[in-house]
Amino acid sequence: MKFFYNILIYLYVLIIRLSSFFNDKALKWIKGRENWVQKAKTISLDNNQLAWFHCSSLGEFEQARPVIKKFKHKFSGWKILITFFSPSGYEVRKDYQDADYVIYLPPDTIKNAKKFLSIIKPKIALFVKYDFWFNYINELYKSNIPIIYFSSIFRKNQYFFKWYGKWYKNQLKKITWFFVQNQESYSLLNSINIQNVTISGDTRFDRVIEAALQAKPFSEIEKFINKRKVLLCGSTWYADEKIIHNIFNELPNDIVLIIAPHNIDQQHINILLKMFENQVIKYSDIKNFDDVTKYKVIVIDAMGFLLHIYKYSYVAYVGGGFGKSIHNILEPAVFGKPVIFGPAYHKFQEAHDLLEMGGAFCVKNSTELKQILIKLLDDHTFYNKASLICNHYVDNQKGATDLIISKIEDLIKKVYPYYN
Repeated sequence: MKFFYNILIYLYVLIIRLSSFFNDKALKWIKGRENWVQKAKTISLDNNQLAWFHCSSLGEFEQARPVIKKFKHKFSGWKILITFFSPSGYEVRKDYQDADYVIYLPPDTIKNAKKFLSIIKPKIALFVKYDFWFNYINELYKSNIPIIYFSSIFRKNQYFFKWYGKWYKNQLKKITWFFVQNQESYSLLNSINIQNVTISGDTRFDRVIEAALQAKPFSEIEKFINKRKVLLCGSTWYADEKIIHNIFNELPNDIVLIIAPHNIDQQHINILLKMFENQVIKYSDIKNFDDVTKYKVIVIDAMGFLLHIYKYSYVAYVGGGFGKSIHNILEPAVFGKPVIFGPAYHKFQEAHDLLEMGGAFCVKNSTELKQILIKLLDDHTFYNKASLICNHYVDNQKGATDLIISKIEDLIKKVYPYYN
C-alpha cells in the first residue's frame, strides 16, 4: 500500500502540473513550490525551537489560528512555521503576523519529507483536522518528534476503518495525540486500537467568538442597507447563486442581498453583475455613487472581511452545499443569524447539530429556499428561536484551544524538559 500511496502522490503532482497550463490556482500551486529548498533554508534556527503548523487551506488556518496565537503567547521563545497546501490559504495568510515563517508544503514524497524536515528541524508538528501526509508523518515519527492533530473528525466510511485500510491504520498509530471534535471520532479511533485521543471540540468556535468581538464596521455597507433586511450569501458558488437568483424577485421589497462569492476573479464577478443586471452594484464601486440605496444587490469583490459583515445579515446563506461541501457556517451563527445551506453538509458536525436543534436549515432547490426564507421573515417567534439556538450553540462549544495548549505544554515538558 505504501508503494501505491507514493505513486498517487507523483500522479497528483503530474495532474496539477498539467492543469497549471489552463488553471490559475494550479499554476500558483506549482509556482509557490519552486525553489522550496532555498525558501526553507531561510528559516533561522538560532534557538533550535520551532513549532510547525500545517494547514491545508484557509478554512483549516482559521481552525489553527487560536492555537497558534496561544502557543506564541505560551512559548514566547519558540518560532512558528506555517505551511499551506493550497494557494487559497497561502495567498491570503502569507503575511500572517503571529507566524515567523509561512511557506508552501512541498509534495509528500519520501525524498521531500526527509529533506524538508532535515532543514526546518521542528520540535513539534501540529496538523489541522485530517490533512494526512504519510511520508511526513513517518519521518517525524522516526525522529521522535511529537505529532499533534487537532479539530479532527472521523467518519466510519473513511478508509482507516475499512478491511483494506490496515496500512493507513498503522500510519495513524504514529500520531502522538489526536484532539477530535466528537464522540463518534473518539470511538472510531478506539475501535482500531488508538487510545491517545481527547474529545476537545472544534477550535473554530474559539476563533469565531474572538473574531466576532473584534468585528469592524463598514460604513459603505451600512449606507447600502439603509435599515432594510439583509440576506447575506457568503462563500457562494455559481450553483448557489443560481438558486438565489431564481427566487430573489419573489421576496419582499425590503429585502436586500449581499453576495460574497468564494471566487472573486473578474470573470465570476461579471457573471453576477449580468445575473442581477440593473439591481446590482460592486462593493469596490460604492464610493463612486451618491445614492446606493436604489440598488438591491451588492457583490463583495474583495476578500478578508466576510466574517465581519455577517453581523449585518438578517438571515445567512452559506455556499458550497451544491458542490463538494459547505463553507463555514459558524461565522454567521456566532452573531445569532439563522443559517441556510445546500445538501452537501455531512462533513461538518456543527451543521448536523444546528439542523437538529433548529438553528440551521438545509435546502435542495429554489422552492425550498423561498419557503424557509419567507417563514424566517414572517414568523418572528420562529426566527427568534433559531437565532437564540445559534448564539447559545456557539457559546457552549468554546474552550477547545485551552485544552489543546494544555496538552501541548505537557508533551513539551515530557519530551523537551530542558526547554522549560
